[in-house]
Amino acid sequence: MHRFPALLLLSVLPVCAAHPVRARHGMVVARERHAAAVGIEVLRSGGNAVDAAVAVGFALAVTHPFAGNLGGGGFMLVRMADGRTAFLDFRERAPQAASRDMYLDASGKATEDSVIGYRAAGVPGTVRGLEYASRKFGVKPWAELVHPAVELAAKGFEISWGQAQSFRESAAKLGLFAESKRIFLRDGKLYEPGEVFIQPELARTLERIERLGAKDFYEGETARRLADDMRQHGGLITLADLEGYRAIERKPLIGTYRGFEIVTSPPPSSGGVGILQMLGVLEGTDYEKSGAGSAAVVHYMTEVMRRYFADRAEYLGDPDFVHVPVERLLAPEYLRMLRASIDPERATPSSQVHAPAPAARESNETTHYTMADGQGNVALVTYTLNGAYGNKVTAAGLGFLLNNEMDDFAAQPGSPNMFGLVQGEANAIAPRKTPLSSMVPTIVTKAGKPYLALGSPGGPTIINTVLETLVNVLDFHMNVQDAVNWPRFHHQWLPDVLKMERGYSPDTVALLEKRGYRIERVNAQGDCAAILFEDGWLEGAPDPRSEATAEGY
Repeated sequence: MHRFPALLLLSVLPVCAAHPVRARHGMVVARERHAAAVGIEVLRSGGNAVDAAVAVGFALAVTHPFAGNLGGGGFMLVRMADGRTAFLDFRERAPQAASRDMYLDASGKATEDSVIGYRAAGVPGTVRGLEYASRKFGVKPWAELVHPAVELAAKGFEISWGQAQSFRESAAKLGLFAESKRIFLRDGKLYEPGEVFIQPELARTLERIERLGAKDFYEGETARRLADDMRQHGGLITLADLEGYRAIERKPLIGTYRGFEIVTSPPPSSGGVGILQMLGVLEGTDYEKSGAGSAAVVHYMTEVMRRYFADRAEYLGDPDFVHVPVERLLAPEYLRMLRASIDPERATPSSQVHAPAPAARESNETTHYTMADGQGNVALVTYTLNGAYGNKVTAAGLGFLLNNEMDDFAAQPGSPNMFGLVQGEANAIAPRKTPLSSMVPTIVTKAGKPYLALGSPGGPTIINTVLETLVNVLDFHMNVQDAVNWPRFHHQWLPDVLKMERGYSPDTVALLEKRGYRIERVNAQGDCAAILFEDGWLEGAPDPRSEATAEGY
């Protein structure tokens, strides 16, 4: 077993080469070490990558309550050794009682109801999605995949420094709700690093799921108790909403780039369209000749980001409710037009790309994990509660936090959100609708075999984090750990600001400012989890911006 030492929230200065974790038989790259260990044990005991993904998903619900969850939702991208691919959509969905203007007050201004408290929650999808994946692609019994999480909740685990700090930073809002205050803040006696964190209510909920499957969560005791708690506190989710929830299997988007096949996420992810469009524009520019980290490379990549996020605002939404013109957005003639619109020497003001569209917010607090087995199966999961610790509400007697995913809809058309992210009417609230997401688990294949698998949390920055890591490997020929470590940047059309991690030289920043960019420095962007497949080895690359780990055997 190998573990990459975590470096907490460091700005990245990739001067010396870093080395990935290498293994032959299985690899798990995840945000939290106890959950990663669960995944490796599943692989060691004969499970495949999907089995490990299911087990890690439940374990993270215990050990990483910041984003790991039972009360949220997400996406899983699967590529089996025989070449089959699938994209599982288990995102939260709007309750039947949801309405377009439900988060506006009498004067038309947005309230905080979409962010905090019971009304912010969409119908959770994680348990249903993980069960779907297990039944269709797994080989291990369900109970064996859930039981490690039961044990972690019942017996506890040592709190890390990062987790203890995270509880402290979120104490003000978690403390607004009695169950959350009792469980995560110990009624004001905050956890210290190294203390054991035991969650008996969550253990009992997981034990029912272990015995009864997802049926308990959506139709059984857990469902009834959750619906009762919602009813008592003004929430919208009913027992009928839970009973009616289904995970959806969709066809992945597939494209090509420089001879590689890109298997990525379809709508309601906005990320896959973005990755394929931006790669398609870059492919005809020779942008990479100036070298990684150069002002010219950052310029070209920023301009493709700017153009895609404008399209995202106008066209992307839940494909079950609105037409998403994927083929047109990826058509060769459209890519040529976008490419021709880039001035090689100057930034294009965002005001000249598209007119503003309605806005919605999308949180940064998500988690992603990537795993592969020795048989060639690959599974990637990005899932979330949306905000840090979701809506801050812990379901009474059930031990798990609820999401605030309703905030991913366009709650207040026409006004900038807390992230400045702009979206359109395609993402307006409607009953049973899925909110648009940037989550984009992605697999790159070469000659019909897996070559690179990656994903990241980070709200709207997810798409650009995945893009940059991908081209660091494919175009700049970095090893996978260097590609993950390399300093990142982000542009999302509006606001018209280029955000850059520290690590770029002052000369590069000055050249970009001379080209017309307004630059804002940030400490960290994303938390990429990547695996490279090379000469029979699995090379795992966790992100040093967090407590992430890679474990292999």
